[in-house]
Amino acid sequence: MKHHQIPDMNAVVGSHDLLLVTLDTLRFDVAEELAEAGRIPNLAAVLPRGRWERRHSPGSFTYAAHQAMLAGFLPTPASPDGPHPRLFAARFAGSETTEPRTWVFDTPDLPSALAAAGYRTVCIGGVGFFNKQGPLGSVLPGLFQESHWEPEFGVPSPTSFEAQVARAERVAAEQRPEQPLFLFVNVPALHQPNWFHLPGATREHGDTRASHAAALEYVDAHIARLFAAMSRRRPCFAIVCSDHGTAYGEDGYTGHRIGHEVVWTVPYAHFTIPAAEKSS
Repeated sequence: MKHHQIPDMNAVVGSHDLLLVTLDTLRFDVAEELAEAGRIPNLAAVLPRGRWERRHSPGSFTYAAHQAMLAGFLPTPASPDGPHPRLFAARFAGSETTEPRTWVFDTPDLPSALAAAGYRTVCIGGVGFFNKQGPLGSVLPGLFQESHWEPEFGVPSPTSFEAQVARAERVAAEQRPEQPLFLFVNVPALHQPNWFHLPGATREHGDTRASHAAALEYVDAHIARLFAAMSRRRPCFAIVCSDHGTAYGEDGYTGHRIGHEVVWTVPYAHFTIPAAEKSS
C-alpha cells in the first residue's frame, strides 16, 4: 500500500512552535475554488504547491470533530490508499496509523501531552463550544493551560478574526523565549451567520455559498499577521484545516451535523513557517 510521507514529528516537537488553526465550517470546494482563482493570496502563499489537500473530517460538527482532532485524529486524506500515518498519536496498542515519524504521547489528548513536553498551551476560541459560558462550552478550552474567549471573538462578530489575531499577537509577544508555544485558534468567521462578509448583503439575503466565500477572503486578509507572530522566535509548524463543511441547500440540506459530502470533505494543509530573521 502507498504510504503518505509525513514530517518527522519527533524532530519537530520541541524545536518548533506549533500552530493549529481550524477554519470552522469551511467547505473544501469553496476553499479550493478561491485558491485557484487567486482570491486567498496569503493562504495560497503557504499552502504546499498553493493547493489545499482534500481530506475527510473525523466529525460532522465542531464538538465531535475537535474532540477527535485534539486527541491526534486530524482530518484523514480522502483517498483509499491508506493507512495514512498521523502526525500525533496517543500510545494505543494495534494502531495502524502510528509510524516511526509520528510523535507518540502518553496522555489522553494533545494539549496535555505538549504541556508535559514543556510547551505553553493556549486556546483562542471562536464558536460557542469554546465560549466558556457553561459546562459544555468549557470542555474543549479546558484541555489547555490557558484559554481566551471574548464576545468579539464569536460567530456574530463581523471583526471576529481581527480580534483573535490581536490576542494571538499578544500571547506570542508575552511568550518566554526559552519555552515553545502551542497555539490553537478556532476561527468562527465562516460559520453561519456570515452574510455580513459579502459586500452589499443584508440580513434578509441570509447566508449563502457566496457569503461563505467572502468570509474566507476576510480571514485571508488577516492571517499573515498570525503566521508572523508565531514565527518570530523559532520556526513554526502550522496546521490549517476545517473541522467540517456545511450545506447551503445541496440535496435539500442546510447546515451541518449531517452525513453529506459537503460536510465530511474539508480542506487541510500543514507546513513550516521559517523563523523570522533577527535584526542585527
